[in-house]
Amino acid sequence: MLKFSPVLAAVETSASAYIAIPLLVCFFALIIGIGVYCRKQATSVDGFVLGGRAVGPWLTAFSFGTSYFSAVIFVGYAGQFGWNFGLSSTWIGLGNAFIGSLLAWAVLGRRTRVMTQHLESKTMPDFFEKRYDSKRIKVIASLIVFIFLVPYTASLYNGLSSLFNNVFSIPYPIVVLIMAVLTGIYVTFGGYMATAISDFVQGIIMLAGIIAVVVAVVNQNGGLMEAVNTLSVTENAGPAFVSLLGPNPLALFFVVMLTSLGTWGLPQMVGKFYSIKDEGSIKKGTIISTVFAVIVAGGCYFLGGFGKLYQNQMAQEGYFNADTGAVMFDKVVPTMLSELAPFIVALTIVLVLSASMSTLSALVLTSSSTLVLDVVNPFIQKKKAVSEKRSVFVMRLFVVFFIAVSAVIAILKDTLWSDSVFIAQMMGVSWGALAGAFLAPFLYGLYWKKTTRASVYVSFAFGAGLEIIQLFISVGWISVKGIPVLDFVFTNSLYSGVFAMVGGLILVPIISLFTQRSRPLSVENTFSCYDKTVITDAKTSLG
Repeated sequence: MLKFSPVLAAVETSASAYIAIPLLVCFFALIIGIGVYCRKQATSVDGFVLGGRAVGPWLTAFSFGTSYFSAVIFVGYAGQFGWNFGLSSTWIGLGNAFIGSLLAWAVLGRRTRVMTQHLESKTMPDFFEKRYDSKRIKVIASLIVFIFLVPYTASLYNGLSSLFNNVFSIPYPIVVLIMAVLTGIYVTFGGYMATAISDFVQGIIMLAGIIAVVVAVVNQNGGLMEAVNTLSVTENAGPAFVSLLGPNPLALFFVVMLTSLGTWGLPQMVGKFYSIKDEGSIKKGTIISTVFAVIVAGGCYFLGGFGKLYQNQMAQEGYFNADTGAVMFDKVVPTMLSELAPFIVALTIVLVLSASMSTLSALVLTSSSTLVLDVVNPFIQKKKAVSEKRSVFVMRLFVVFFIAVSAVIAILKDTLWSDSVFIAQMMGVSWGALAGAFLAPFLYGLYWKKTTRASVYVSFAFGAGLEIIQLFISVGWISVKGIPVLDFVFTNSLYSGVFAMVGGLILVPIISLFTQRSRPLSVENTFSCYDKTVITDAKTSLG
């Protein structure tokens, strides 16, 4: 057994390290090889950003899932929400699977693929410009992506520190640099296709790792029924933590909604639908993506639900704040793993690294392509034309730039800015701001001809503005205590994020009905892509 105590650390840590090192070396070699292999497919803008719009169902589904679930979920969210909600936190994973994956593919997949190809748009801001016939909307959307995606990217490194420090005793900055360099190599070489193939490999590792860890932890606690019974009588837990809806159903609902519905408005997630190959790939991808999410997300949160079985061990290790008594949520899952077999711990190391790198690659590719195609190129083109080769070269430079910036922020936050509430809260509101600003304009833009430019501006302002207010409240710059409705809305970034998304879904149609003069004149041509006749076989349609 692995127990991270000072006396046994040297011997037992090395046992996991000796297994993990060859696994990591093979993993690194494979990922770099994929990047080099895919370099010929990343010579054009379309190839670098979208893989030539010819990516099959397995690669797209795994890419969607691995971009969705990072080490933040496995180490951070699973520990935090499992500790707070018990086994009912499994609903979060199931919500991610059926709302964030199944419904997202069913509602957005086909229409996104058809309209974005018709408009020849490669990024979400580019889609907004061509759908709503407004360059100003594209610029604003690009700024929102840049402002909120970079801190979100930096947060991906957080889940690595505890596990890597425990097994290898490697300083956190070194771990961050290793992950940043490896991700930079295969993304800059191979572009989207390299990330898709790498995501497939990383997805297989995540599936195997989650299943192995859940089985090991449950067996360690005497089997499923014994573990559930023990949790039901554990101090600070009790029957509510093994009940269907847990001790706080309302808070659980808000977590499910933010982490599930939020994917519908995130540019790095929606972008996966731009590149999928054909109708058959969409149908297969929907099923594959849903099953992947059930296993990975459901497994993560189910595992976290047993966190309070380890509260005595966490107390011995000093994982409670000395002043407030608050638990250090990032330590919950590592503590659960600390007594497992060396091979399981080693596999978990590769799992966490895979989860982080896959999401990081999606985010930096989205950030770089958005900034270059929607901001840099239009600025340069005012003076001279920009070639495909030059665009790809500049995007590669910005991939390196975004990875470097995110790594620097992560390192500084852990060292010099460890007490900075602003940085931590900025990371927390990023998801809500992006989803709140973009979800409604994107969804209605695909389905409703009457959506207007004015409503898009309102959604951008409402979604991003609400989360900026949340940021100011969280860092203590302003206060809404005593104001009933606002006090509830701004309870935390989970609540305000849900209100940002739902508010946008309500505001966009209302504003659109009163601002029809700002409806794009090109809307009929835009929606003509859905009216094209296609020939299919009888097993697909009755005719």
